[in-house]
Amino acid sequence: MIRDSLSIGVIAVWVFAALFGAYFGLSPYEIDLPSILTPPNSQVWLGHDDLGRPLFDRLVEGANVSFTVAVTVVIISSVMGTLIGTTSAYFGGWFDHLIVRIIDVLLAFPGILLAIALAGVMGPGIENVVIALSIVGWVGFARLSRAQVMSVKHRDHVVAANALGSTRTTIIFRHLIPLILAPLMIEATFGIASVILAEASLSFLGLGVQPPSASWGNMVRDGTRYMLVAPHMVLMPGLAIMMVVLAVNLLGDRIRDRLDVRIKENNEK
Repeated sequence: MIRDSLSIGVIAVWVFAALFGAYFGLSPYEIDLPSILTPPNSQVWLGHDDLGRPLFDRLVEGANVSFTVAVTVVIISSVMGTLIGTTSAYFGGWFDHLIVRIIDVLLAFPGILLAIALAGVMGPGIENVVIALSIVGWVGFARLSRAQVMSVKHRDHVVAANALGSTRTTIIFRHLIPLILAPLMIEATFGIASVILAEASLSFLGLGVQPPSASWGNMVRDGTRYMLVAPHMVLMPGLAIMMVVLAVNLLGDRIRDRLDVRIKENNEK
């Protein structure tokens, strides 16, 4: 489908710019005073910002920041949340009740507000953004993995492995987690989109990547002062955020639909 092709194309461009943008010989920090607030033209496709820096070069650097933060946060959150949720559901008892109460408390706060509070306490910087978003992000994976394990831990092969004397670690990593990877993959896909927006929001508020480093969020913040005379300073990073987040969400929807079809076909067989 055209929609799927466009989504994959946008994601491929984003990943390529993030991984290989540093080898393009770009100059996102080069100040050119005569080019201040130059609009897009045939020579400079995306124009220049308030210091004469090329927006295209800074968008490529911002792609690296958003990709690094999104992938790192999702990996940390998924591993931590999956392990906590799986062990909670498998062991049950007081440990499960404790984990559920912790999840309920964290879910009582809006995620972005909790991330803002944590980033404000720890201070600005990309490392603190990763820590703050990881602390917020593991809850969704823990809740999902716990719910999935509760429904599969009584299957015959799990009961048989337990009866044969398999260790709890073996049962968790060989018999439970492989069964719940599909929904976790879908959750990770949507998590990437959420982290991109969260990182841009924190950078917009001055709690994320600090100048002169470029982030799509702080590029939008810098451009808000010149919206009437140079709207391209806001439109370009804003469009980048919108296109990447939309593409990732569409890809996640597609993956979910494909997995649902396979489940239905297996049930019919």
